Amino acid sequence: MCRRKCRKRFVVASQSTACHQHQLTTQTDLRGQLRLNEPMARHVSWRAGGCAAQAYFPADLQDFIAFMVRLRHDEPLLMVGLGSNLLVRDGGYQGTAIFMHGVRRGLSELRLEADGSIYAEAGVASPKLARFAANHQRAQAEFFAGIPGTVGGALAMNAGCYGGETWNFVERVLMINRQGEKVLRTPKDFTIGYRHVGLNAATDEIFAAAWFRFPDDTNNTARSRIKELLKRRIAQQPLQLPNAGSVFRNPAGDHAARLIEAAGLKGTWMGQAQVSEKHANFIVNPEGKASASAIEMLIARIGASVQEKFGVALVPEVRIVGDAVVEESTEVSAKK
Repeated sequence: MCRRKCRKRFVVASQSTACHQHQLTTQTDLRGQLRLNEPMARHVSWRAGGCAAQAYFPADLQDFIAFMVRLRHDEPLLMVGLGSNLLVRDGGYQGTAIFMHGVRRGLSELRLEADGSIYAEAGVASPKLARFAANHQRAQAEFFAGIPGTVGGALAMNAGCYGGETWNFVERVLMINRQGEKVLRTPKDFTIGYRHVGLNAATDEIFAAAWFRFPDDTNNTARSRIKELLKRRIAQQPLQLPNAGSVFRNPAGDHAARLIEAAGLKGTWMGQAQVSEKHANFIVNPEGKASASAIEMLIARIGASVQEKFGVALVPEVRIVGDAVVEESTEVSAKK
């Protein structure tokens, strides 16, 4: 199904971006890779969904900036890290997806600064940041090992687990606007909450990097704690199956997984998508054949059922983008 739609999208994308593509390919200072009609199922952890009309894989931060300068100011943008918190609808995304964790180097610089802070670009995998901090005798970064995404995604949603949250350790951030300009900001420029971060002033800036400040690992326990957290994660989560991590935020004073299981939804199927039998706040794609539509409908069913039974409105953590397509009706079945 994806291949058929991608071929169709190729014609549309080629027509709508032909001039734009010519402008980009004639710029010799661009060192990244530009693709049309990129199947997003290859890049999201659910292994489902449609194609992006255009995709760019920057070589590094400066190449990313050069690409931003050449984009139309009104071009729809989708920033992609490891694709662990993203679902692109089956009709595809009619804009440009930029892959911060690219097929080449991407935005992957990670270093210890002279002042003791850690600089990490948006494409750095969160577990890599955790290990780097531990290897440099820094504590309390261990929770990043349990976040299946990149630093950019963690900054954008204040990602956290096991008692830690990203913005508790952010000293300042580097943003890039649509004109390719660098902007340095501090936490006071943002409204920061549970799984939510927003600039106080309306802008079009994108997270490019951050400087983190972690305390010293005086007891030399960071590495062992990372191992402990990863062992717990493997035991509790269905990591062997395509999934996008936690689907819903935990409501205040409760856990989304408990509510979903109490609603009798654990193991429920929608088409080829299933509520995990291991962790009820995960939706899995066991055979890699689920459509984005089936996953989205299952998300909606879970939300409606929990609302009806407990009066609790679950808020999705997953970002859903793109165009829907008309699908044949998909039946829901009880758990096997």
